[in-house]
Amino acid sequence: MAGFHVSTYGRIWVSTEEIIRRYTTQVVKKGSDGRSRRVSPHVWRHTTAVHLLEAGVEVNVIRAWLGHASLETTNRYAEITLRTKQAALEKCTVPGVADEKIPRKPVWQTDASLLTWLQSL
Repeated sequence: MAGFHVSTYGRIWVSTEEIIRRYTTQVVKKGSDGRSRRVSPHVWRHTTAVHLLEAGVEVNVIRAWLGHASLETTNRYAEITLRTKQAALEKCTVPGVADEKIPRKPVWQTDASLLTWLQSL
């Protein structure tokens, strides 16, 4: 029986991988091409790592949790997600100014009296 193990005491137990495989076969997601794709245990692992990153968990902690020997391996999970990008953009947006158009020239270049004064120097 694949995924089932018998302990030294005769107890039968199911591996974590087998449990995840059972449930992921029932979960289907749509790919970018619109076709159905099976969700593998690796997808769950990757998704969990990304959610931990988004929650602010340090990459080195995630590395240990995933059992990676190298931090470089874990950095694959550290891809910036759309939610992370959106949150970064929101932190950079000045409240109330987002709707205003940014002038092509700086304001001082369109102020005739200021330009006249600068030329007099």
